Amino acid sequence: MASIGVPIKILHEAEGHIVTLETNTGEVYRGKLLEAEDNMNCQMASINVTYRDGRVAQLENVFIRGSKIRFLILPDMLKNAPMFKKVQGKAPGNAGRGKSAILRAQGEYGVSSSNVTLLFGYLMNVT
Repeated sequence: MASIGVPIKILHEAEGHIVTLETNTGEVYRGKLLEAEDNMNCQMASINVTYRDGRVAQLENVFIRGSKIRFLILPDMLKNAPMFKKVQGKAPGNAGRGKSAILRAQGEYGVSSSNVTLLFGYLMNVT
């Protein structure tokens, strides 16, 4: 059995909070994330959905298949999630690859609220 990665752990941390989710077809769902599975299947409640043509509707419950999710916007409070401690604890002089090496080179050692979504999207693509 393979262990789950940081993005999925963060997604589980978002359970019980308000998230915004965009599907591959461009629909945007905003509501309370009740449950997220390891394959990113998401069950949400009290949703406002915006369709591609601009129409807005309210739904009680939805279940969205993980493979149909383009991206998720998670609560800013997740920047303090324990999974980020490893990223923040690395020594500044270490050479590395990817986004984390670039951020370290620029002097950004923490995770700001503005890049939790960016980091989640980046981690989903590399893991």
